[in-house]
Amino acid sequence: MPADAPGIKVEKTRAYGAEVVTYDRYGESREDIAAGIADERHATLIKPYDDPWIISGQGTVGLELTEQAAERDINKVDAVLAPCGGGGLISGVAIAVKAADPGISVYSVEPAGFDDTARSLAGGQRVGVDPHARSICDALLAPMPGEMTFAINRELLEGGLSVTDDEAKDAMRLAFREFKLVVEPGGAVALAAVLNGKVDCRSKTVCVVCSGGNVDGDLYADVLGGG
Repeated sequence: MPADAPGIKVEKTRAYGAEVVTYDRYGESREDIAAGIADERHATLIKPYDDPWIISGQGTVGLELTEQAAERDINKVDAVLAPCGGGGLISGVAIAVKAADPGISVYSVEPAGFDDTARSLAGGQRVGVDPHARSICDALLAPMPGEMTFAINRELLEGGLSVTDDEAKDAMRLAFREFKLVVEPGGAVALAAVLNGKVDCRSKTVCVVCSGGNVDGDLYADVLGGG
């Protein structure tokens, strides 16, 4: 995990019995570190997003989304927005919802400065992130879209959107105030995109994925008190 990962995420992961190895996300490669550990211990390396089983597992979010819409007698879902880092969640969701209804528009949402999927989709090939970019959305700071995930997203996504850190914070506040949900910054970006008009929602049924509640108490208190 990055050394700047939320303390609650590190603590909970260790509580499940895992050994957590930290690294500097701006100066070291987690891929190289993980590969070295796997080689040393004769372990199997499972990539965090660029893996068919990970994509399939995260795609169950899209499956549940379509099932819950049907249970609520929602006959037509027009669009689905979900957070995007390396692209595992959004690609899995896109596969699931497009299988249910090919007419659903699916959008990735990223932090401003880390909109590599959006720019890759626009340009038709994978591009990386400026190494000087920074964001509060720690869970979505992948340096480049995954090779496997981008191949899927290029075929299935309507496009890519991005939001600022302040917009993500506003969404966190609204999620708490209106829905009593604790959402981490990266998990709030899709909601932020809707709240800030990044996609036209008028007279449409739009589903938003809020993924993750790993936010430290001090940061969360600061966000809630900020506006």
